[in-house]
Amino acid sequence: MVRGEVTAPTSGAPTGPGRPRGRGRESHACTTLFLRQKLVALGSPKTLGARSARMEIDGCPIPEDRLYDLENDVWWMEETDGGHARVGILGTLAAFAGRFQSLTFRPVEGTVARGRSVATLESVRYTGAVRLPVDATLVARNDEVARRPRLLNDDPYTDGWVVRVRPLRPEEPRERLETAAAIVGRLEARIRARRIRCWPASPDLELNEVGLECSAVLTRLREALATVPFGASVLLATDDPTSPIEMLRWSDQTGYPVLASRREGELFQFLVRRVEHPSPRRRGVG
Repeated sequence: MVRGEVTAPTSGAPTGPGRPRGRGRESHACTTLFLRQKLVALGSPKTLGARSARMEIDGCPIPEDRLYDLENDVWWMEETDGGHARVGILGTLAAFAGRFQSLTFRPVEGTVARGRSVATLESVRYTGAVRLPVDATLVARNDEVARRPRLLNDDPYTDGWVVRVRPLRPEEPRERLETAAAIVGRLEARIRARRIRCWPASPDLELNEVGLECSAVLTRLREALATVPFGASVLLATDDPTSPIEMLRWSDQTGYPVLASRREGELFQFLVRRVEHPSPRRRGVG
């Protein structure tokens, strides 16, 4: 386990789930239909549907309605009453650390000094602290994230808040902390240096199918989805060049949504969610 830091992948290595090549492509390639359909957008991951109004860097959202302590990977959002605020972790930290397994609150009460830890986070490859960005009085803890640490990965800016506090000096947050616009350049450099990959939902299973034709890839994807619970997501990686069209067609036919997609070199990645009641649909050709 690495404490507070994870070694970045070797430059040039494919990101995401990996498995050695060496198998030839299986025969019986999928027949590419609906050639005039719009392709799944590739590049930075995008949620299929309405665009988010939030600022994004390489698919990593940065809400503009709060302030940030980039050094400690935490955000600060004032509540409408003007006297309290919520504190949580950056989504980029959640993507970097991987699935969190636990959040443990520290036994602190009352006034907590700036930089002091209020909770400890642990994933398979990361251990770190949630630190207050300003001097504040602890008002409440979000016990739900202790019960369901996955909220830190899936909803770091909403339901995944960590503590509710009241600053000792109301002016201090705006004096010490920064806006989303102010941290964009440094956060972008961090994302690239650490090869951080953000997804709209934390993958429950990573499926690497390099070297297979799309017919075999889709069979394995269907089998993998059957092994995860409803609401869970599978991250599929393939190097089949027809996969952008075929995944769109497959999603239409099965009703399983493709939440996001990305292309990195020859590798295509798709995040697919298993839903309890799939709704197959037909797209018009034109």
